[in-house]
Amino acid sequence: MRTGLVIVASTRAATSIYQDRSGPLAVEFLREQGFDTPDAVVVADKDIQRTIDELFAQDNLPNVVLTSGGTGLTPDDLTVEAVAPHIEREIPGIVHAFWNEGLKKVPTAIISRAIAGVSGHTFLMTLPGSRGGVKDGCTVLEPILGHIIDTIEGNNVH
Repeated sequence: MRTGLVIVASTRAATSIYQDRSGPLAVEFLREQGFDTPDAVVVADKDIQRTIDELFAQDNLPNVVLTSGGTGLTPDDLTVEAVAPHIEREIPGIVHAFWNEGLKKVPTAIISRAIAGVSGHTFLMTLPGSRGGVKDGCTVLEPILGHIIDTIEGNNVH
């Protein structure tokens, strides 16, 4: 069974100021794609580095890790900085497609500091904390995610 994990970086959601609404979208998407995915893990922005580092210190990593939040320009938006050191091979084309998808709706889509890539047998992508941004990311990933996982598992090697 392929596995997925969604990590939401949101201080306000982590402290119950409001309910996270973007993480469940990413979780639902992964489940629809056939990934065994628990409910989203919600952490304060200041804890995203530790959360990502602890995840990648484990032996049994999920096939897919999607993050939501922390991709903006505020000083506490640190998700990209937390994820980037763990990416061994970037996939910039996915990010370009994500920006293009977002630009169909809002000009600020290109402000998202998204990153996508592979670490070992795990695909990672950082998504914005907005529902629209997560939907755009899922739209881009839907036709290619299975192929990505097959490829990094060695199942599409010719």
